[in-house]
Amino acid sequence: MSGKNKKQFGVWIDSQHATIVGREDIDSGSFVILGHLKSNGAGNHSSEKTSNNAERTVTHQFFKEIASHMQNVDAVLVTGTGDAQEQFIGFLAETAQFKNAAATAHTSNKMSDQEFITLIAAHFN
Repeated sequence: MSGKNKKQFGVWIDSQHATIVGREDIDSGSFVILGHLKSNGAGNHSSEKTSNNAERTVTHQFFKEIASHMQNVDAVLVTGTGDAQEQFIGFLAETAQFKNAAATAHTSNKMSDQEFITLIAAHFN
């Protein structure tokens, strides 16, 4: 995949944490860590319905926080454990600003920041 003048990002995500990688100068330069985020969690609720609604709201807010680091994205590699990466790709597809972004899913265990940057650079180069 040609990476010239494309806004490319990588997101490592699980249900509680996310790491966002992007280029230094938006569409050129080396990949760098743009941010680390942590989900606040839904807390405890007395009913299952309330708990499920709260969890959905917290997850949606977590995804919005991640997306705020990715401006005018052309391509994104979403990796991580469990269902979180698939849910995040679904969120991107349903969000007008990211509708045309090429999103690729990849499963991986937690890795160091440098290992993640290397994975993203290899994917886009």
